[in-house]
Amino acid sequence: MVSDIPSGPQRDTGRLHWFLIGFRAAFSMSGLILATAYFGFAGLAKEAGLTLSETVFMTGAVWALPAKVVLIGAILSGSSLAGATFAVALSSIRLMPMVLSLTPELAGPRTRRSTLYVLSHFVAVTSWVVAMERLKNIPREMRTAYYAGLGSTLMLFNMVVVSAAFLAAERLPPAVAAGLFLLTPIYFLTSLWASARERAGHVALAAGLLLGPSFHYLLPGFDLLAAGLVGGGAAYAFHRFARSAP
Repeated sequence: MVSDIPSGPQRDTGRLHWFLIGFRAAFSMSGLILATAYFGFAGLAKEAGLTLSETVFMTGAVWALPAKVVLIGAILSGSSLAGATFAVALSSIRLMPMVLSLTPELAGPRTRRSTLYVLSHFVAVTSWVVAMERLKNIPREMRTAYYAGLGSTLMLFNMVVVSAAFLAAERLPPAVAAGLFLLTPIYFLTSLWASARERAGHVALAAGLLLGPSFHYLLPGFDLLAAGLVGGGAAYAFHRFARSAP
């Protein structure tokens, strides 16, 4: 059991208490590693010609870091508004399975759909990993309060981080900014591997690592999509075979 989640009689506390527990969880190691990546993102946004207000707004409105990088790439390439919108939407489809797996864990007998719709905006890899690891130790009727504290704090904290990093971007060496930016995918990979509940998740991650470089060479521009389809299909086939095996 995670140390910052109370047990016994202390579990029967109010929503504000569980919101604050989620607030504290945002400053775990995973949340701090995510914050380091936003230093690199702020520098990237400044190089793309975005203003401070635009960069901060993008952090809160788009939230998922890869989608923001895709949007900046579309801006730098001179894509149309429709093209940039489609690219960001396509990159965010990967979050749909996370939302579908998380919302049943959050929902209680009296949870409103509107509450789940609002909380789904905070779904990204970091908040999803932390929540899926800890929700089992939280009373079901208090899970929305916990996740509201976790997700909103991660977002607001990183908006502050982006503001500070944007103003200090000129003083930060490019190599340092790039190194901080790469900490997040490394953390995502290790966290997803550790939090996978079935062996099929490990198969999907391993297949993506092996197929990604090959498809980058064979299908540039479609490498991630191809690796996801083939690796995900292989993981699904493995899952079905493992369930049917005696």
